[in-house]
Amino acid sequence: MTHSPTQPSPKTALIIGATGSFGAHAAVALLRHGWRLRALARDPDAARRTAGEHTPIEWIKGDAMNADDVVGAAKGAQLIVHAANPAGYHNWRGLVMPMIRSSIAAARVTGARIVVPGNVYNYAPDAGPRIGEAAPQTPVTRKGKIRVEMEDALRAASLEGVKSLILRAGDFFGPAAPNSSFAWLTLRGKGRVNAVFQPGPARVGHAFAYLPDLGETLARLVDREGELADFEVFNFAGHWLARGDQLGAAVRRVTGRPGLTMAPFPWIVVRALSPFVEMFRELLEMRYLWFKPIGLDDAKLRAFLGEVPATPLDMAVRETLADLGCLGENAASATGTRTPSPATAVPILNV
Repeated sequence: MTHSPTQPSPKTALIIGATGSFGAHAAVALLRHGWRLRALARDPDAARRTAGEHTPIEWIKGDAMNADDVVGAAKGAQLIVHAANPAGYHNWRGLVMPMIRSSIAAARVTGARIVVPGNVYNYAPDAGPRIGEAAPQTPVTRKGKIRVEMEDALRAASLEGVKSLILRAGDFFGPAAPNSSFAWLTLRGKGRVNAVFQPGPARVGHAFAYLPDLGETLARLVDREGELADFEVFNFAGHWLARGDQLGAAVRRVTGRPGLTMAPFPWIVVRALSPFVEMFRELLEMRYLWFKPIGLDDAKLRAFLGEVPATPLDMAVRETLADLGCLGENAASATGTRTPSPATAVPILNV
């Protein structure tokens, strides 16, 4: 790629976890905003095939657990998107902290800002549906305590000039997010949704974050680097569903099937198998998130950006179901012709 003398070269971002849900959507948004991208991968050839051979990313061989690998990959970058996350909640204690320390080491050397997708694990079950950025963090789970430790490390590093941005959101969902809660809340087969599970009481709300909106929000924030504090936190409220049955209602509308089964989630099965299945054990620890209304107040983000990306719920659900390959025949007549979002049009999201 060449640039005329009158045009500044694009800024460079290193993405750690570029084939994961958040990392892939962040990459789409950053490309749209003119960033040049690099990505760290233990197997660059496999990652390139996953993302799409023609995706404009420079793949660099390395391991996020190895600080030297991350430092080398980050040279010349202005941004490090730290989207690495142990699959299936595997070995959080052994993996999460070493990986964030690697990114901190790279940012310390290069001067790049670290961006981390935050979540609500940091808060107590009674934190409420409108948690602000300054709310006390008193987690009750192991994973919540690790998230607090991770953010404390970033805060401490900011005192030494290492810049970071935490963009906090609720449950991720969207296209190219096969491991999101949306996947296990829907029972699917033969190209259609057969049932929607309701994991908590109907009276309890839940926060969801549509990934294309979250990625675009990230890109808009880092475009205004000069206005950000060294340690910055923004809450992304996303879709706050005030009732536990609203997601199922949206799936009914989008599929054009008002009689679609909505069933209680089989927590008893998860509990019975948790001693043998690590994913079930970790899922059970976070069960309280569906029984308490825990959401985010995005007043600070709205004041800063003016307008926050917000795809209507039914459109977001439709794109998610389409990506899962389970839209029924009646979906088009129920919701209109499907229009691909910028996210679904970019090869990197074929994961």
